[in-house]
Amino acid sequence: MTDIVAPVARLSARGLTRHFTTRVPGRILAAKRVTRAVEDVSLDLVAGRVTAVVGESGSGKSVLARMLARIVTPTSGELFLEGNAIALRARRTLDYAAQVQLVLQDPFASMNPVHPVRHSLERPLLIHGAHKAEVDELARSVLARVALDPPDRFLDRYPHELSGGQLQRVSIARALCVQPSVLLADEPISMLDVSVRLGILNLLKGLADHERLAILYITHDIASARYLADETIVMYAGQVVERSPGTVLIDEPAHPYTQLLIASVPDPSGAARIDRGAGESRPFVRAEEGCAFALRCPHATSRCRHECPPAFVIGEGHVSRCWLHADQPPVSSDLATPGRQREGEATKT
Repeated sequence: MTDIVAPVARLSARGLTRHFTTRVPGRILAAKRVTRAVEDVSLDLVAGRVTAVVGESGSGKSVLARMLARIVTPTSGELFLEGNAIALRARRTLDYAAQVQLVLQDPFASMNPVHPVRHSLERPLLIHGAHKAEVDELARSVLARVALDPPDRFLDRYPHELSGGQLQRVSIARALCVQPSVLLADEPISMLDVSVRLGILNLLKGLADHERLAILYITHDIASARYLADETIVMYAGQVVERSPGTVLIDEPAHPYTQLLIASVPDPSGAARIDRGAGESRPFVRAEEGCAFALRCPHATSRCRHECPPAFVIGEGHVSRCWLHADQPPVSSDLATPGRQREGEATKT
């Protein structure tokens, strides 16, 4: 009998939901509209693994990341850090901020332009309790971790003196200063030249493989998710519509929305890989009842327009929220990965 330690869930979410209430324009009375930005999303961010969240603009990816970072307060749901429940209505603590760091999409907007790189790295170190005598050496070491070597070339330069790829590495280095266990990367390559994107992806992959960080990678680019992710989640209109381990989801897409995302990737051969059918290619829109994707789906039926589908099991770890798979066994509506164990638990074989 051998004890095998299960993967460590550094950060877990269960049923995270966020609704925004806005006034209806042009109404004299205080009429309000509810926007369901994120609806009942569950996931586990596991040490040494990359979880990719894919979807077009407006699907709720960034709101999800900000809820995990505790910048946006969920309307409902649960959050667990290292197995410990987080009081979502309380203010974010410094300890939580140290454990869960967010890297933003635009490095030029996320860095203070009037301060050199040294300031951007030393300030979080001082805030989180590093001794002043140590911060210079710590700042140098973290730049080396993100392949900005030698550090002396970058410490006293200003953001406008760096390329986009170099500045994004500084942004990642700033997040790594406080030794987090979870890194939330919100479209970290979308503002970069194509020629430097692979370097950032390899950096994230190295942080997961060699430093055991749990990484959430948010992207529009489903091809980069295939390259980087150990698990891929597809979101539409705030809902998780499909998820699977490894490359299964991209190689064998089950949900019509995932199929349309993959079909939209340019194909040099010019061959149409997936039949779009009669579905409309209009901009992002969500059905108010039934399946959220029903108004754009080429396979939509009357049932789709009036009844919201649960998640169905397509294969091992592969689930899809679509009535096309109604002949398969359903799983819980949150599409959570079942059975993920907390740190310290083990299974026996």
